[in-house]
Amino acid sequence: MEIEIATIGGYEEVGRQMTAVRAGDDVVVFDMGLNLSQVLIHDNVETEKMHSLDLIDMGAIPDDRIMSDLEGDVKAIVPTHGHLDHIGAISKLAHRYDAPVVATPFTIELVKQQVEGESKFNVGNDLVKMSAGETMSIGDSGQVELEFVHVTHSIIDAINPVLHTPEGAVVYGLDKRMDHSPVLEDPIDMKRFREIGREGNGVLCYIEDCTNAGRKGRTPSESVARRHLQDVMTSIEDYDGGIVATTFSSHISRVSSLIEFAKDIGRQPVLLGRSMEKYSGTAERLGFVDIPDDVGMYGHRKSVDRTFKRIMKEGKEDYLPIVTGHQGEPRAMLTRMGRGETPYELDEGDKVIFSARVIPEPTNEGQRYQSERLLKMQGARIYDEIHVSGHLREEGHYQMLDALQPQHVIPAHQNLKGFAPYVDLAESQGYALGRDLHVTRNGNMIQLVE
Repeated sequence: MEIEIATIGGYEEVGRQMTAVRAGDDVVVFDMGLNLSQVLIHDNVETEKMHSLDLIDMGAIPDDRIMSDLEGDVKAIVPTHGHLDHIGAISKLAHRYDAPVVATPFTIELVKQQVEGESKFNVGNDLVKMSAGETMSIGDSGQVELEFVHVTHSIIDAINPVLHTPEGAVVYGLDKRMDHSPVLEDPIDMKRFREIGREGNGVLCYIEDCTNAGRKGRTPSESVARRHLQDVMTSIEDYDGGIVATTFSSHISRVSSLIEFAKDIGRQPVLLGRSMEKYSGTAERLGFVDIPDDVGMYGHRKSVDRTFKRIMKEGKEDYLPIVTGHQGEPRAMLTRMGRGETPYELDEGDKVIFSARVIPEPTNEGQRYQSERLLKMQGARIYDEIHVSGHLREEGHYQMLDALQPQHVIPAHQNLKGFAPYVDLAESQGYALGRDLHVTRNGNMIQLVE
């Protein structure tokens, strides 16, 4: 069976992920993501109102016109998890394909919300839920099967999809860390990865996220970030002024820890910001997390400002606002607080906890720097880097290669500079550039089996 891979997006940057795998006459698309930094550098861009071609020209979504060169029919669109760099272009591109979107329950719910907010295209693709550990037949040949393997990442309900073909498995390895003691979920299913590496014809190809490949050791567990966060919050338990926290809105495990520790130090947590309300509300509705009934979630600006007024009236020392804005996004809550555009007044000595790291990209770094300067000018004290990454470091990559023993490896989720450490790592394990280690760019085809 012919096996061909189109590397469409995410092979020159972190963002706008999209890869298509053709097995015979059947094509499966993995991810359709947004490159958020390409949107943020433009003022007041509303992507939901923009045409896909304009967003492609902006470099914001994948240029999927290469799909016309694949001689097969798309049978499924499979996002790995609910981050925008993996699902943010579904509302712009999916309607071009007569295929269902297949994802885990939490991811499907986020895709559904994305599609409902779209105002340019009518996206009518079926949305099919499939949980980790389940499989689905692809096409009519009976020879190709899709499997979801549970992984741990900085968002719940993430998977690595595996396309089983007669020539071996294609494992799409974006995004994960090797977490054996996560906070809300089961550990990563390394047992299944090892089985896949040794079944039938083994693993034909492994497509791997290279984000932290140049960092030594292993990525710590979410339970480590939880202990760090608890230590910081306990250390300021007696502070009688304002404490504000921010993290990735989609990081439900971290948000749940913040809620718990706020109550432990005698403060009432409250979730503020559109995305904070969206992700936590969705996770609670689907039963992934149990948020106490007295924890308010407010997304609309007027209701957020009313909440800030109530906090100022009743006393900042009794509350922990958990807000959007960990990257310094211009319209997020924390950035507005830094600019003095909310009723919440920061005083000398107030604490701001960044339970997130700066995404290493110039736009984010500049915005985060500006946000922190504005907060400090109002007297705030910054606690930063209370976080663990959602991506594998060096040791995790060695373990995945050992578990899967793939015949071919394709680095992804980076630019050429970001690929370099992974290339060195893979070569140390016997792979050779141009033979079975394929460094590629957006818009390329790789023929694995002719």
